[in-house]
Amino acid sequence: MSMSRARSEAPRLATEPPPEASAARPDSRGLRRAPAPPVLSVVVPVHNEQDNILPLLDEITAALDGVGEFEIVVVDDGSTDGTPNVLRASGRKGLVVVRHRRNCGQSAALLSGVRIARGAWIATLDGDGQNDPADIPKLWRMLGETGDPDLKMIAGHRKRRQDTWLKRLSSRIANGVRGWLLGDSTPDTGCGLKLFERELFLRVPHFDHFHRFLPALIQHGGGRVTSVEVRHRHRRSGRSHYGVGNRLWVGIVDLVGVMWLKRRSARRAELLEVTSVDDGVRDSGDGV
Repeated sequence: MSMSRARSEAPRLATEPPPEASAARPDSRGLRRAPAPPVLSVVVPVHNEQDNILPLLDEITAALDGVGEFEIVVVDDGSTDGTPNVLRASGRKGLVVVRHRRNCGQSAALLSGVRIARGAWIATLDGDGQNDPADIPKLWRMLGETGDPDLKMIAGHRKRRQDTWLKRLSSRIANGVRGWLLGDSTPDTGCGLKLFERELFLRVPHFDHFHRFLPALIQHGGGRVTSVEVRHRHRRSGRSHYGVGNRLWVGIVDLVGVMWLKRRSARRAELLEVTSVDDGVRDSGDGV
């Protein structure tokens, strides 16, 4: 779906929070207080991944052991296999499951998960197990080591893709065309493994397939984006939901839309001075 057909509202959700999320702990005065939010939320969109999701959850938990407080948000995007039952029966601590009533696509699933997530920073990866959760701490450490307040996204770069030659070719062409036209300096925008600031993500324009242009949208919002090489693995089970048709051609109209957005946006103003008015009267005027 193109930008002109973007959904105006979020899909209906059925949310299953973990038991401890609603159980507030008493403080020294006996009053109930909400638990502290996690420092990191891992958002995983899935569709028909009943054989892949539990091993992936095990890997995420093991990879983030010792990183700090974190939560895992799995968005079941209208699965028609046993994925909902597998997640419901998992009984995992700290797991939040968000279910779409119908399949809405990866962008809608990603947006639903980030809206539900409580962490200030979001790590994402695909639900098929091809992204390695062991790379998340590397991105997390890199964020802390740079000390750059403008760095708002670290994108994974699957330099050694474990896919068919046709999928690698279509992805290479799509990334090349996007990079050439948008100048986002991101060699692999399609990699599901990313780390980004939740607040800025929620401010960028959202439309169907916007996840393919996320680095350019983050840059458009004033953030800096960098890429780091990450591992890529063979799919454990099931089949890919993407092919040449929905990977290469479907985003042409959206690409034109993002180009228009970058070209027509208001010029970022550089403030010279802000002066307090002593009498408290501030005239907004017609020209302001």
